[in-house]
Amino acid sequence: MATTSTTGSTLLQPLSNAVQLPIDQVNFVVCQLFALLAAIWFRTYLHSSKTSSFMRHVVATLLGLYLALFCFGWYALHFLVQSGISYCIMIIIGVENMHTYCFLFALGYLTVCQITRVYIFDYGQYSADFSGPMMIITQKITSLAYEIHDGMFRKDEELTPSQRGLAVRRMPSLLEYLSYNCNFMGILAGPLCSYKDYITFIEGRSYHMAQSGENGREEIQYGRTEPSPNIAVIQKLLVCGLSLLFHLTISKTLPVEYNIDEHFQATASWPTKVVYLYVSLLAARPKYYFAWTLADAINNAAGFGFRGYDENGAARWDLISNLRIQQIEMSTSFKMFLDNWNIQTALWLKRVCYERASLSPTIQTFILSAIWHGVYPGYYLTFLTGVLMTLAARAMRSNFRHYFVEPPQVKLLYDVVTWIVTQIAISYTVVPFVLLSIKPSFMFYSSWYYCLHIVGILVLLLLPSKKTQRGKNRHEDVRLSRSKKFDEGENSLGQNSFYTTNNVCNQNQEMASRHSF
Repeated sequence: MATTSTTGSTLLQPLSNAVQLPIDQVNFVVCQLFALLAAIWFRTYLHSSKTSSFMRHVVATLLGLYLALFCFGWYALHFLVQSGISYCIMIIIGVENMHTYCFLFALGYLTVCQITRVYIFDYGQYSADFSGPMMIITQKITSLAYEIHDGMFRKDEELTPSQRGLAVRRMPSLLEYLSYNCNFMGILAGPLCSYKDYITFIEGRSYHMAQSGENGREEIQYGRTEPSPNIAVIQKLLVCGLSLLFHLTISKTLPVEYNIDEHFQATASWPTKVVYLYVSLLAARPKYYFAWTLADAINNAAGFGFRGYDENGAARWDLISNLRIQQIEMSTSFKMFLDNWNIQTALWLKRVCYERASLSPTIQTFILSAIWHGVYPGYYLTFLTGVLMTLAARAMRSNFRHYFVEPPQVKLLYDVVTWIVTQIAISYTVVPFVLLSIKPSFMFYSSWYYCLHIVGILVLLLLPSKKTQRGKNRHEDVRLSRSKKFDEGENSLGQNSFYTTNNVCNQNQEMASRHSF
């Protein structure tokens, strides 16, 4: 019987007992399914063509707060306190410095809550918790603060094209602010979206087409019928169902903790250890696939997430998608894996840290990512190992990949080998992220004799570093507003006129994405 206590509603305790899952997890899933139905109702009966933006904001906010109260009880007040104080800071401090104060407060408040949860509640309790939604709200608070600072204080010529596209030119009302932070579509599992994209959706301007005109600039087309998200939602729900089934049946039979079982370590051969490491971490991913894909489907069902049309005229509903499963599982490099995992967090790191840091942007981005994730030691071990693995993989790729591009048979062999190495390295890296605590994490690395750490260090010491010109000038590029290359890239995106900013950001997410797990 699932006996985990909860601060939220106990109405579903009989269901929790029946399915043998903690009540917090049952509350989360049921509330997300309710949000999915509410999203369909919201799009059908509160469509922007039928009701005012004010009413859409009110309903979205009230539903979101209700779901938060159901899941977390009085701890949901933290969402209002964090958002309310941040809004007061914006109003009182002013546009010149509010981004700094909002950033420090929101991240500090989140960290205090995370410390409280770890050291007051059961250490290692990995069911739904109130600090999870606060991580998304923190992203929204800090993103919007920087966007307002860019739009109301900085000059246009000081901004990069992506910053210019995301810049907010007026202070949002309190209702708009709460709706953005606490709407029912994203209150429980996100994902992060830009404020302009959200307001565009609420006001019903998200289906205008953008195509390149004769002068190369985007021209808005109004004649196209509003696309339906139904097919995209059904496809994502199928992925959710398969992911949940995999998690409930197979994942529990392949615990990551078995990698540090004394009997397993003493008796298993090295090939068995390698295979089980990969399989156990593969089995740990479907719960993320389920949660993030369901969150994406909820937003789509409400009509949010449209990103224009592809070259075949098919509607794209991946504006705020948080992962690409096929690319993750078929990754042949660290970069490919991380570029397709937790995508919106990678964009957030890029927007608020990497492109704004004046000194060691990569290190600052890594530190921010680690602090934002939480206070479990395993998180920091994963990020430290991830930095080493990323640098070593980059060095290997830059020194050897060009030898294996031709002929196709050699390229195929190279892809197979790099896929195997990448999957093992990723699994090796994220074990502490799952184990959470410092002792079991070091037990695992000790059982592997820190072999991949040693290999990574040797690669960095022995192989020459081949920095590309783009790598050398990346920080400079994002700091200069006269980057013609990015302007051309933004203007040629043939997609939604209000949503092109996310696509431009994707071009620059490489470094930030390397630090998000």
